[in-house]
Amino acid sequence: MTPLSRLTGAAFGIHFADQIALVCVPLVGVLAFDASPAWIGILVACQSLAHLLGSLPFGVLVDHVQQRSLAIGAALLCLIGFLGASGAVGMGSLPGFALAITTAGFGVVLFMLTALSILPKAVGGGDLGAANAGVELPRALGSFTVPLVVGLVISAQTAGWFFPIAAAFAVWALIFALGLPRFAMTPPTDAQPVFARVLEGGRFVIAQPLLRAVSLCAICWNIAFSALLVTMVPLIRDDLGQPEGIFGIAFAIFGFGAVSGTWISKRFAARIAPKYILILGPACSVLAAVILFAAPLVVPNAGAVHAIYLAFYLIGLLPSMWLIAQNALRQTVSPGNMLGRVNAVIQTAIYGIRPLAAIFAGLVVAGFGPQAGLGLVLLGFTLSLLVAVFSGLARVNSFASLKPD
Repeated sequence: MTPLSRLTGAAFGIHFADQIALVCVPLVGVLAFDASPAWIGILVACQSLAHLLGSLPFGVLVDHVQQRSLAIGAALLCLIGFLGASGAVGMGSLPGFALAITTAGFGVVLFMLTALSILPKAVGGGDLGAANAGVELPRALGSFTVPLVVGLVISAQTAGWFFPIAAAFAVWALIFALGLPRFAMTPPTDAQPVFARVLEGGRFVIAQPLLRAVSLCAICWNIAFSALLVTMVPLIRDDLGQPEGIFGIAFAIFGFGAVSGTWISKRFAARIAPKYILILGPACSVLAAVILFAAPLVVPNAGAVHAIYLAFYLIGLLPSMWLIAQNALRQTVSPGNMLGRVNAVIQTAIYGIRPLAAIFAGLVVAGFGPQAGLGLVLLGFTLSLLVAVFSGLARVNSFASLKPD
């Protein structure tokens, strides 16, 4: 097996485990622990807390520690976290569940940052766009199949099944990570302290107009996405009077959209100017948010469910292409010896906002109802589109033109 195929295999395990957690955390919170909307917000925040606290130090590690070892360590962290979540559900410990999913989240973040830096080395002089799409495909497949299964079988009786399955996927990832070769590392040119190295990556992101735009666009998008995760289960159960499992089915349709977008990227993205993808991703999200906001107000309860499915498909489709495009953009404009730190800074900006947004959205939904939460979703996606339209992202005609001289 090639290094790229082993990396893809490890990504398959990590992403499937992460998708189980992404879908099941709010559902298990309600079904196993009878959690309130505010507590759901806290649980979603715990799940993404690692992006806020771990990305920057992990970025330094990725630039200076053997990346094979980091991939193995990431899989082990995921395994420990998901085993802990399984035990917490069995014991009925909500704080223990929160701690365990936080631990697993650190493993996911470390793997994502490590994989982004390994990938250019594994590809060599090959097509980065196609390689990114290939590594992203397991996430897209997981985001389709996992929620569909969860939505069909989740109940108070089956809520304890899913985190042991997530742990099994972490074992899968560990097996493939162990098969990775050692990668050449660029030694630091000076004895900069860790904090100074992080600041160097941050300054580069802020000074580079395209990276700055990607960060702002993604911050706004992820505020909206976090509000969506917190809002949907109370909306489906309380406002629409439908079974909670519909959330899982909606996420499966989101995953089908992501599979579609990833397939399109792998096959045709080289023929499409990146600027179109970088604009249409946020624009598609705005359309989906309008559908979500309007549907419960204008159609009967059961009919609104079909509108939810359409909106989730749109949120998966073009935003998945946007994610692949901005990964290739990052890898193109960033120096190789700084890529880990650049990715870490952007990952902190992109995903670090999620726990704060989730807690805020949980309080809004608890105080004002799910429709107010959908208003946050619409606002966040709209701001994301405005950043993309009025930045240099709208003028990227090719990645080749971005390569530094």
